[in-house]
Amino acid sequence: MTLRLTNTLSRRCETFEPLQPGTVSIYCCGVTVYDLCHLGHARSYIVWDVLRRYLLWSGYAVTFVQNFTDIDDKILKRAEEEGSSMAVVSERNIAAFQADMAALHILPPDRMPRATRSLDAIRQLIGELEAKGAAYSADGDVYFAVMRQADYGKLSGRTLEEQQEGASGRTNEAEEARKRHPFDFALWKGAKPGEPSFPSPWGAGRPGWHIECSAMVREELGTTIDIHLGGADLIFPHHENEIAQSEAASGEPLARYWLHNGMVNVGGEKMSKSLGNFTTIRALLESGVSPMTLRLFVLQAHYRKPLDFTAEALAAAATGWKGLDAALGLGERHGTALGWGAEPAAEGSEALIEVRGRFAAAMDDDLNTSAAVAVLFELARPLRALANRLERGEAETDAAGEALDLEPRWRLLSELAGVLGLEAEAPTPLAADAVEGAAIQERIEARRAAKAAKDFATADRLRAELAAEGIELIDRPGGVTDWVRS
Repeated sequence: MTLRLTNTLSRRCETFEPLQPGTVSIYCCGVTVYDLCHLGHARSYIVWDVLRRYLLWSGYAVTFVQNFTDIDDKILKRAEEEGSSMAVVSERNIAAFQADMAALHILPPDRMPRATRSLDAIRQLIGELEAKGAAYSADGDVYFAVMRQADYGKLSGRTLEEQQEGASGRTNEAEEARKRHPFDFALWKGAKPGEPSFPSPWGAGRPGWHIECSAMVREELGTTIDIHLGGADLIFPHHENEIAQSEAASGEPLARYWLHNGMVNVGGEKMSKSLGNFTTIRALLESGVSPMTLRLFVLQAHYRKPLDFTAEALAAAATGWKGLDAALGLGERHGTALGWGAEPAAEGSEALIEVRGRFAAAMDDDLNTSAAVAVLFELARPLRALANRLERGEAETDAAGEALDLEPRWRLLSELAGVLGLEAEAPTPLAADAVEGAAIQERIEARRAAKAAKDFATADRLRAELAAEGIELIDRPGGVTDWVRS
């Protein structure tokens, strides 16, 4: 088989053929750095990390670019709430993002451009669009003329009526009034009193959200790229508008393949700050959930389908990971005593070659990580059984003869698990910490319920009890509560 991917643009599963044989250019829409990353970000970036790893394993040279949006109304709002600046908020959350991604074992992108460092490219692209008649200025703002792009809507498939909702993308009513058509969206926003701004031919201001990515794609990777990635929530308006801007300027396709991951639900409901079911990556990991458990949980569902986050599903993933971890750790913990060599053993039996083929076939089938994980569990079964016996006290010398036959199997498991970003976790005394973290989270939930019921005495008591134990609660906008050790 060859790799097949579901292309949002064509609405079909297509055979992947890169622009240049053996090389792949990928642009992944990054975060707007106004807050900590949440479970939705974890799902998206784990999935795209696996795509990248699989392409590398398959022999491609991959250039992976992911941006930071560090100019945005949400960042300015957060800075105003804190009495700080856009730069302070951005830098803090960029550092937090990088720490969270490293914790989840996500490969760092080859390049990570920022909007603030791409202003020349942004202004140049806006100028080209204006010169072509695809953009117009109005009182210091610049807008893209959507009706000049005949195929606008081709990615989302939305009708003109459906396009109006959210078409401007992060603009307010005053800005809407300056547009020639309600679907037009901002490329450049004129400066407002007290806000940071940057010079431009249209006056001081800052770029709109959509133009940032179009400019960064072109600056980093060129006019047309192989794959453009993002969450399904970005299809409209963000990616639709990216296509309109870029293709109006160049006359060429922006990307050959558009891939989008499904959203995360919590207990059957859409994850949302307003619903109080919003969980950050940081809070989840600090509660005792292991990064590999979270990766396994994400990969057991197909990337395009919704992912329902529940305590039961996470517990099942933790159990599954415990078995895989035991099998993956067998070589590091017992390999020398079992007589396993430092160098890779022979490829193994025909049966193992067939297993490798089934793993590749699963991944070639639109990144069917669920089927690929099933192959890992199959490989792990006898390795896990041996690891369990050794942990129960069976002498390594007694198991050495059997283990020699298992060495190629362990090496193949380690290789294929690495394609999914899964690796054995070092044994640490974290069981007690995990239990303690779960207990802390339980009291945080009890406090949230008490506040919702206006039982403020109970809420204050719970906070005071946690503070006495050295746990500081941080209440964030939208009903989110994080905790740190004081």
